[in-house]
Amino acid sequence: MQWEFVVALVLAIPAVLFPVAFVWYLNIGGMAAMLKEARKRRTAREQAGDKVVAEQKAVK
Repeated sequence: MQWEFVVALVLAIPAVLFPVAFVWYLNIGGMAAMLKEARKRRTAREQAGDKVVAEQKAVK
């Protein structure tokens, strides 16, 4: 291989892969935020359900 070709590959490969890696990073970050929010909502719903159960026991 010619050294010019190797240099071109060394420069071109990161330039091509960076946008792909950036999009993956955004997608994975979005999924992580979605899961965190879903856990927070589920916890709040469970706590609200516990309060309802406690109130129902108090009424009986």
